Order: sequence, then C-alpha cells, then structure tokens
Amino acid sequence: MKLAGVVSVEVTGGPEILFHPGRPDKYDIPPEGRLPDGRKGEPSHLRDVFHRMGLSDKDIVILSGAHTLGRAHRERSGFEGPWTNNPLIFDNNYFKELLSGEKEGLVQLPSDIALLIDPVFHPLVEKYAADEDAFFADYADAHLNMSELG
Repeated sequence: MKLAGVVSVEVTGGPEILFHPGRPDKYDIPPEGRLPDGRKGEPSHLRDVFHRMGLSDKDIVILSGAHTLGRAHRERSGFEGPWTNNPLIFDNNYFKELLSGEKEGLVQLPSDIALLIDPVFHPLVEKYAADEDAFFADYADAHLNMSELG
C-alpha cells in the first residue's frame, strides 16, 4: 500500500515522492481514534490525532490536500462524494474548493471546514490554494514522513 500511495500521487500529476521499501503493509482496520473522524469539525481533534504521531500543524493541512484525489465513501465515513471536480488529478484544487465554499456535488467534511476556522491552518490553506508548486514540494515531504510512521 505504501508504494501504491506514492505511485497514485505521481501518476495523477502530483509530485515525485521518495520511497523507502521495507515497512510491511497492514491490512487490519486501524483502531478507532487512530485516524481523524471526518465528522469532527474541531481543529483540536485534528491536532490530537496528528500531533500524537509526531506530525505538525503544517503536515495536517498538507496531508488533508490528499483529498484532491478520490472521494468520500458513505460506508467508510458516512459521507459520499468527491472533494474536487476532477478527483483523478493530483493538484491543489482541494484547497481552492475549500476556500470557495460549498458546491453542489462536492463534499466538505466538518474536518475540512476545521482547516478554515483555525488561525494557524487557514493561512496554509490559502498558501496552497495560491501556489501549487509549494503544495507539491511540501506534500512530498509530508507524505514520506506519514508513510514511515507505520
């Protein structure tokens, strides 16, 4: 799964990400609370989950940008739909859509909205909406850090 994540970002137009093989993939569902709950719209919830893993506020925003790919699935999250109009292309449209507000056909989870209401997260959302190159450069580093956490 680790290599698949790196390849999926790259083949959809995202940045090149370093890959270090060796950590075994896990097929079990992570225990409740290990990953963020999309229904929780408090920035503190995101911090509780990601800081526990040693990730920064900047990492939280950057890794949320992975929502530019794919969609939410009702059976997994309780939400249905893509975050962007082109969920097969890795770009900075997640941040642009987040700043533009709700749109029919696109999903914004409470955890996404938390990025807008927090005074530390919000400027980073604006930065990455305005500068795709900065998002790509920072995403490649954050993805590597996250994937090596196990």
